[in-house]
This record gives sequence, C-alpha cells and structure tokens, in this order.
Amino acid sequence: MIKNSIKAAVICGLVCLSSCKDDTPKEEPVAMSENSLLQEWTGPFQGVPAFDKMNVEDIQEAVEIGMELGLEDVEAIANNTEDPTFENTIVALEASADELTHVFSYYGIMSSNVSSPEFRAIQAELAPKLSDYNSKISQNEKLFQRIKAVYDASQETPLESDQQRVVDLIYKQFEMSGANLDADKKKRYAEINKELSSLYTKFSNNVLHDEENYVTYLTEDQLGGLSESFIKSAAKIATDKGQEGKYAITNTRSSMDPFLTYSTERELRKQVWSNYYSRGDNGDEYDNNAIIAEILKLRKERVGLLGYENYAEWRLQDRMAKNPQNAMDLMEAVWPAAIARVDEEVADMQAIADADGDNITIEPWDYRYYAEKVRQKKYDLDSDEVKQYLQLDKLTDAMFYTAGRLFNYNFTPVKEGSVPVFHPDVKVWEVTDKDSGKHIGLWYLDPFAREGKRSGAWATTYRSYTSYQGETNVLASNNSNFVKPAPGEAVLVSWDDATTFFHEFGHALHFFSSNVKYPTLNGGVRDYTEFQSQLLERWLSTDEVINQFLVHYKTGEPIPADLVAKIKNASTFNQGFGTTEYLASALIDMKLHLADPSNIDIDAFERETLAELNMPDELPMRHRTPHFGHVFSGEGYATAYYGYMWADVLTSDASEAFKEAPGGFYDEAMSEKLVKYLFAPRNSIDPAEAYRLFRGRDAKIEALMRDRGFPVQEN
Repeated sequence: MIKNSIKAAVICGLVCLSSCKDDTPKEEPVAMSENSLLQEWTGPFQGVPAFDKMNVEDIQEAVEIGMELGLEDVEAIANNTEDPTFENTIVALEASADELTHVFSYYGIMSSNVSSPEFRAIQAELAPKLSDYNSKISQNEKLFQRIKAVYDASQETPLESDQQRVVDLIYKQFEMSGANLDADKKKRYAEINKELSSLYTKFSNNVLHDEENYVTYLTEDQLGGLSESFIKSAAKIATDKGQEGKYAITNTRSSMDPFLTYSTERELRKQVWSNYYSRGDNGDEYDNNAIIAEILKLRKERVGLLGYENYAEWRLQDRMAKNPQNAMDLMEAVWPAAIARVDEEVADMQAIADADGDNITIEPWDYRYYAEKVRQKKYDLDSDEVKQYLQLDKLTDAMFYTAGRLFNYNFTPVKEGSVPVFHPDVKVWEVTDKDSGKHIGLWYLDPFAREGKRSGAWATTYRSYTSYQGETNVLASNNSNFVKPAPGEAVLVSWDDATTFFHEFGHALHFFSSNVKYPTLNGGVRDYTEFQSQLLERWLSTDEVINQFLVHYKTGEPIPADLVAKIKNASTFNQGFGTTEYLASALIDMKLHLADPSNIDIDAFERETLAELNMPDELPMRHRTPHFGHVFSGEGYATAYYGYMWADVLTSDASEAFKEAPGGFYDEAMSEKLVKYLFAPRNSIDPAEAYRLFRGRDAKIEALMRDRGFPVQEN
C-alpha cells in the first residue's frame, strides 16, 4: 500500500503542495516560531527531517502556523496583479506551503508509526481545521480564476508536454473539488469536508484502539503447532506488556496470520480470528458502523452538489477505469472463477479434516490451518520449512540486488547517528547510482510491529524528486509490521510476507526513479500506482534471488533445489482464498458507494451483499467494512480498492513480457523500458499510454487468469 503522508493526510486530493522551497517573499509574514518542527531541514543529504527532535507537544502549533504560512502563499498568488501565466500561477502554487509540507512529514510519522492517545486527541482537534484549510484553497475564487485562465489559454496554445500535464491535472483537481460551484454550494461542500475529516480520524483511531486492546494471552500448554521463533517472540511481547510467563498474540495481521496457520488449538484460533475480524465492530464506543453510514451519506451529498449520481462516478473519472462499470466488469469477470476455486480448496481441506478424524466442518478460523495441511499433502510443501530460508536481512539484501540489476542503484548503510530517526528500530541507507556514484536519496526502513503503530505495510515519502527549482533528492520510507524476534534470534517471515516486503519496496523504487519536473507529476492514478509495486514482487521468485539470498538461518546452506521446485509448483495454490477475500472487499467498497445511503444498515448491507455474491461461508473479506481503513480512514482508496486487481492485470501481462525476453527477468533491454516507461514518468504521461509504450499494446486479462491458474477463454 502506498501512502504519502503529506498529500494523503492533508491535501486529500484537493491541491498538490510542493516539497520544495518557495523563493517568493511573503507579505506581512506570520512570526516564525522556535518550534523544532517548523525549522528548515539541515544536515547532510540536502537536509533531513529532525526526527530526533519530534514531539507531540509541538505538532499542533506547527500545523497551525504551517497553515497560516501556506494561506499567505496562496493569497499572494491569487492577488497577483500581473496577468496569469504558467510561471506566476501554476509554478507558484507548486512551490507553496513548504513549511506545512515539512510539518506533515512529522505528522504522518506520529499518526502511523508512533501514535499515542495524546497525539490522537490533537489529531481529532486538527482534522476540521485542516479541512477548512483545504477548502480555503480549493474554493479561493481568485486563485481558481487564475488557474482557469492558464488552463483556457493552454487549450488554444498548448504548453510543453509536462507543463500541460500539470495544468490539466491541477485544473481537474480544483474542478472536482467544487471550484465551479456557486457560493451556497461551496459553503456546504466545505462543511461536508470538515465533517468527513473528523469522521475519518475517529474511524482510524477506533480501529487502532481495537488493535491495541484485544490481545490473546496463551499459557505454555496452548502452544501446539507454533514454531520456536514465533513462541519466543510471543513470550517477549507478553513480557513487554507485563504478562511474564505468558505468550501474546496481538491483534495484527503479522501475529494473527501465523497463529491461524499453525496453532492446533481450534478454540483459540476462533478467538484470535474473531478479535481480528471484529475490529471496529464490537458494539461499543469504538464501533465504526454508524460512522461509516454517515461517511457514505456525506460523500453522496457532496458529489451531488457537483451533479454526480454517486460517489463512484465522481471518483473514477480520472482513474484508468474511468467509470464504475468498467471496474465492476473486471471484478465480475474474475469472481466466478475465484469462488469456484474456493469450493475446490474447501473440499480438499474437509477431506483432510475427515481423514484425521477431526469431526468438524471447515470454518473461517480453520481455513489457513487446513490449507497448510493441504499444501503439505498436495505439494509436499511446508510453509514453516520455507520460512527457515526467509530471513529479513537477507531479503533486504535481495531487494538491493534487484534494484541494482534493474535500476543500477547501490544501497549503503549510513553511519549510525548521522541521520535522525524516530525509533531505534529504524535503519537508513543511502541510495546512489552504481556507475556514476550520483546521490539519489535515502531509504528508511521501519520493520517491526509495536504499540502505537498501525497494522499493515506501507511506503511513504518525506521528500520527492523534482527539478523545476534544481534537483532534489528523495527521502523514502518502507514500513512493515513483522513480529520483532527475541534478542539474538533471526527474523523469519512467510513467503506471503516476503512478497509484501518486495511489493512495498517497489513503491520506494518508484519514488527513487522519478524523473519529473514538477511536484504534481509525482502524484499517481490510484489504479495504476499499485502496478509497479505488484510487478516488483515477481523478482522474489527469480532464480538469481532464490539461489543467492534464500539461505537457512542456522546453517547458512542455500535453499534446496527440490524445495524451490515445490514452491514454484505450488505458485497457484490457495488462489481461491487470496483472490476471493480481496475481491469481496473490493466489491463491497464499490457497491456501498453505488447504493442509496439514506437509511443504510452497514452490518446488514455487508451480510446481504455477500450473500447475493454467493460469498463462501468459509472465509471472510480481507478487510471487513468496520475496519476498512483504505476506504473509510480517508478517500485514497474509496471506490478504488478494485485498483489492486486492475494493476494485477497489468502486472501479469508485463510479467509475461519479461518471461518472453531473451534475458528473462533481468533482460537489459526490458529493464531499460521498465524504468523509462513504467517507473520514471510517474504521472507525467497518461498511464494507459505509458503501458502501451512499454508493451506495444494494452494489457490483456487472460494473463491474469493464467497467473492464478483459473480457466482462460482465449480470444
């Protein structure tokens, strides 16, 4: 999952704020504070965030002063007496609000990586103020008229291609944000945004509360099936939580998933499963169902002001899918094959349970456990055996190797203490070009789960590349939730977690390889930006990575060839589960936003819609609605969760191009095209055109069906 802590949290898709300094003097400037979060970034590497000076006490003042300074920038642009031009209007807007942009590097860390009750209270207070700030920009009539003047002139006399793209994108952002509305509608639009901002914050904090407060503690006689490394880690977590002598299963995917896969304690599996899938849905003050209903009503009302029938219609107009029907067509084309495969998988699991005399019917908390038994029987493949060869540090080296072969990058650890970090677990590497030694940027890695850190895995940037005011380097971060091992133990991860690690690194490489002039072009089309990272997952299973970096954590012996063969042979195993749990969430997302929200009962809607889809009883949605943060903690993935599958079609098709190349996945000519057309342009050219430049044609869904082992009807 990609997450830009600045644009996602503050701008909400309304206006792109630059990460570069505005050289225009401010009239009647706000008095600058001694607040450390507002200070210029100093030190090596073009300056870095002062994470070592970051504290909750400073954040509210920093955000509020940053907003004042940002509005000063905007007013200066809006009230410029010169005729509107690309330079004095669009470039000036690109270079605005530098201070606030910097502050939100800290704000994003406090929100996602080191949250606390104190910060959440401040976050709740700031949310409506930030919404007002956005509205004051998106509804600034003088500013919009200047933007419109530049846009209209460019329709008569087109600008250079990158300039034209910036103008078109900014104009569309303002238009979609109500800039053309009359005064009364603008007022209501802003009110709705303010209400939504508070609801998004409350939704997120409710989920985080349930993740932190639902912990399952095990005793020594309840550890059946669990690996030695998992047990040691669970013991350490329990001790840290004041439960010496017990073993903690936290309410996060990284803890839940391996427990459900290996624990022989069925009732405890049910408890852990229930805790995880009930986040935000416990009928208490942290329940999110009423919040979701209100969010849906407000979203529909807001887009209605703009003349749209529903939120999905408004949201998808500037995505690759263009409209809800195209997205639904893709999902509905895959859904029947996915649930049919689930039926086959469940039958295989039930047969094993019956043969073992377990006297059960497969339930959702049984799926992972018996799927693992099927994997072992059908493919003679033991996931825990595979984990012994998947060490986090070696996987990190494997990613660096891949980046070196495809992008010509070198990663070198920076001297400890030379770059400030926000937690001792965070490590930093310098990224350089292997041939020229040119500095590209810094890569921060925050790998481990902890209290106050949201679950999942994501990538973010603290500074993006641009060249319109001189070249800037990139400060990018990957964040994971691996269970921290006991001291001296190796960090062993599952194949799925290793895949996710590569995925998020793909986002980082997308940041590092950016070659765009203006900040707006570093944005992305949501159903396209997951493609690059999903594609990078494929390099994990290449022979070069497997043979060099998958070594046993105790013996150092390389992974045996017969085990590798089993892994590849089982590549389409459990695709019913993986595809169905994802698609169920994507379909619910879309259908919720196409439905009438007037009197919607979220719990009933979820149950009834899944029943209409013939959702198998034996597995849940990947993200049940009450904790579906992609969709209800903000708007980045709202009606856009389908985008992972849209990107997967591109991924499968592009993978076939590499398979067909003479040099395979490390073919030099293909690698050059990969960087040139798929990574470096970011949003400087239309994504569909970029893909055609790479592939010579549009992507085909048949590649996805082949990838997943589903029946294919070739045209």
